[in-house]
Amino acid sequence: MTMSLIHKLIKFRSLYTCLLMTTVTGVFLLQTLTPTANAQENEFIGEKIVHLLQEPRHRTVHEQDGLFLLDVQVNPGDTSFAHIHDQAILLTYINAGSGPRDGSVSTNIDYASTPHTHKVANEGPGLMRIIAFVNSGLAVSDSDSDEPSGMNSEPNIENPWFRSYRIELQAGEQTNIQTHNNNTVIVQGSDGLVHVTRADGIAAELDAPGDWTWRDPHSPFIVRNMGQTSVFVAINEGRQ
Repeated sequence: MTMSLIHKLIKFRSLYTCLLMTTVTGVFLLQTLTPTANAQENEFIGEKIVHLLQEPRHRTVHEQDGLFLLDVQVNPGDTSFAHIHDQAILLTYINAGSGPRDGSVSTNIDYASTPHTHKVANEGPGLMRIIAFVNSGLAVSDSDSDEPSGMNSEPNIENPWFRSYRIELQAGEQTNIQTHNNNTVIVQGSDGLVHVTRADGIAAELDAPGDWTWRDPHSPFIVRNMGQTSVFVAINEGRQ
């Protein structure tokens, strides 16, 4: 047998071994992943499944730098389409079907690594409303290098995608001048009248729960309670 033929046989054997290993690995991965995928598919079999950003009750009201602000409204007795979450999300709750939630805030960052499909139902009797903040970017280092200036309280939520402060301002009270290093949305959580200043001297007026205003990175502002009663406000950063 010639040396050339021997080399060809060795090369063929190596290629065959590589293909066999790839096939076995592929089968193993398929067997590992299929049960979970099938479980979700079977749960909503025959139903319309959409991405979160295409679900009509999750209306996108602002988009910037891979950040999406959604005004989620589900009427009493209504249920959303099955929809896929695959991005980190921060939720500012305005109303549950059972009544006001005053801008309480929660987050789910597991969606960024483990996509999840579900539906949202509202048993009523009132409107369900949530201002949802979606971060489609990658996690940032969970350090203090991008902390804002001018804040006199610790964040209620801080993770590699979001930083959130929920504050209560008494009648006539205002915050310090604050400057955030990330895109920031200010959301009114309860009844009242709120002004949020801008660098150009113009103030945004918020006068109902669920009203919001956006501030670009490094843009200083003050939040003022212009009403006669206390008001809850959420100040939410999308970290990037």
